[in-house]
Amino acid sequence: MSVRRADSLGGRAAIVGIGATEFSKDSGRSELKLAVEAVRAALDDAGLTPADVDGLVTFTMDTSPEITVAQAAGMGELSFFSRIHYGGGAACATVQQAALAVASGVADVVVCYRAFNERSGRRFGSGVQHREPTAEGTALGWNLPFGLLTPASWVAMAAQRYLHTYNLTPEAFGHVAVTDRRHAARNPAAYFYEKPITLADHAASRWIVEPLRLLDCCQETDGGQAVVVTSAERARDLPRPPAVIIAAAQGAGRAQEQMTSFYRDRLTGLPEMDVVARQLWRTSGLAPADIDVGILYDHFTPFVLMQLEEFGFCGMGEAADFVADDALPLNTHGGQLGEAYLHGMNGIAEAVRQIRGTSVNQIPGAARTLVTAGTGVPTSGLILGTDGG
Repeated sequence: MSVRRADSLGGRAAIVGIGATEFSKDSGRSELKLAVEAVRAALDDAGLTPADVDGLVTFTMDTSPEITVAQAAGMGELSFFSRIHYGGGAACATVQQAALAVASGVADVVVCYRAFNERSGRRFGSGVQHREPTAEGTALGWNLPFGLLTPASWVAMAAQRYLHTYNLTPEAFGHVAVTDRRHAARNPAAYFYEKPITLADHAASRWIVEPLRLLDCCQETDGGQAVVVTSAERARDLPRPPAVIIAAAQGAGRAQEQMTSFYRDRLTGLPEMDVVARQLWRTSGLAPADIDVGILYDHFTPFVLMQLEEFGFCGMGEAADFVADDALPLNTHGGQLGEAYLHGMNGIAEAVRQIRGTSVNQIPGAARTLVTAGTGVPTSGLILGTDGG
């Protein structure tokens, strides 16, 4: 795919299976076991077996290598295996990689997975504890001495500028938290099932790093999620309605860093997501008005607002009112704030459920879903639909 022209991937592959473990704060088992459970559940959902799989894709941050998952899940020979960098930014790109492999004939059935004990094991929200000498570590070194040690502190810099530029208060972020938790409250799989919140609850939650409060920050989760990708032709013979991959994209902006891109021309937006947005709209031929459901990466509420603006759903500085008006069904599973923090993979699963018509918060007639991956880092996105166009 080029940032200057449409690509030819759309409509050639589809997601045909989704599977997950339970979402918890202490899984009581290894990350490998979580990965295998999720992979097997996704294959069962697709009506396929481990023997059908010849490709695997995961994140560079995952501790369960593709060959180990293949062995533990009972798979045979693999012709394709790949990993995507940048934490949550990798989520949709795993599906893009799988679709590319399927469309080119390199593999027939590819499973994308992510599994971790992020609450009971390594907690990403705790920030920088140890950093191997890398170029990324050097970039972080410009910010760590000044107390910017955690993801929340990195995002707070952009969030504060956003509020200042558009003359807003932190309540603007609360609309995202309230929306996510409203949907999570109706989702039995969500950690915050039956626990909605109000704007007053948001405003009363403690500060983490101003202007971010506790309820602006996603939870920490143990669990696994997997999705199965195959050709659009093969998908027609499988038991579940396919979620066709209409468009898929990755994006990195100018002067891009990993969460600390403070030296760009503006701090009030997400240039990497603008790259993704332009690619998705160009390749799909769709526009914001064509999207029925938005599953937007929500590790921190301010970046949900900025994503809506980058994709053109509303003007700059207008996203808080857009969310408050429920102008677009948003994160109908509860998001990472309400359902689970699985580096965005559970959001892809929800987009598939909306296309199938099986979400617990189903949007009638949903035929196009937009899914985004992590923000503040090089990222990715998908448009899924009931057909290829």
